[in-house]
Amino acid sequence: MTSSTKRSVASVGVLAAAAVIAAVVGYALFVVVPGDLAELVGVVLTIAVVAVALKVAGATLASRFADYTVAEVAVDGPITRDGDASGFPPSPGSPSADEIVDQIERADADPNAEALLVKLNTPGGEIVPSEDIRLAAERFDGPTVGYATDTCASGGYAIAAGCDELWAREGSVVGSIGVIGSRPNVNELADRLGISYEQFTAGEYKDAGLPLKEVTPDERAYLQGIVDDYYDQFIEQVAAGRDMDQDEIRETEARVFLGAEAHERGLVDELGDREAVLDGLEERTGREAIVEEFTPSRGLMGRLRGSAAAVAYALGAGVAGAVARDGAGDGASDVRFRR
Repeated sequence: MTSSTKRSVASVGVLAAAAVIAAVVGYALFVVVPGDLAELVGVVLTIAVVAVALKVAGATLASRFADYTVAEVAVDGPITRDGDASGFPPSPGSPSADEIVDQIERADADPNAEALLVKLNTPGGEIVPSEDIRLAAERFDGPTVGYATDTCASGGYAIAAGCDELWAREGSVVGSIGVIGSRPNVNELADRLGISYEQFTAGEYKDAGLPLKEVTPDERAYLQGIVDDYYDQFIEQVAAGRDMDQDEIRETEARVFLGAEAHERGLVDELGDREAVLDGLEERTGREAIVEEFTPSRGLMGRLRGSAAAVAYALGAGVAGAVARDGAGDGASDVRFRR
């Protein structure tokens, strides 16, 4: 009998025993003791006790008989606070930054997960959500390996800098260590349509960056200063995480490189496919690398909300919401800063 078959038999046995014990205890507590008047309620409560016992036993089995040693968390697509439900076609299934952080923290709390594999296929995204994921990877108690598949750029590379090691394929696109701040400018269009901008603010730069007004030189310098500050932070984080000189990173001028050149520049530690990455993890941990993919722990309502968001965007609500947000902001927050 194989080890997996033994685990399956043991799992079935434990679940069956838990169900029988819970049924006996529940029947005794809620049927025998109260008497005939409470029999109906007792049956219902017995069923509830059995359900709870099965859930607890199942969770215990998942931990006790797990045969994985490596937790895998994927960062796939643009990095946002709320997940990628804004593209077309919409993809509400893409996890948000908070969900990815939760996955890493669950892996960190799992005694079976001795190492963390962060699979990266992302062009980057919002600055603070990217930073949250990077910090979660840094805090993982064990070896952390980033693996760039197609693209590991900008915010994705910031996350990679939080890993102990970064692998990539020869054809992976890696880098883009820079920051972009963007804003739509519809000032001339508004003039043609006869729309005038009038807003009452307190503070000289409160409405800096709003799309219905022309940016003044002072406002442009102010907004560029924010971008420069974010860039300096990004450089410092990569230099510390990758143990590189800051000048070397600045010399990339936010360019992207294929995996081979990224490796030559020290932006990547090793080149190889997934099997090579797992072999490297085995060398690090001294144990066979058996991977368990950690996914967002969304409940039913979360899944329903994601589906509703996809439908709403398909009907045009996403576009309308974006326009409304751009017109109702408070200045600098209307400028989108991205890594």
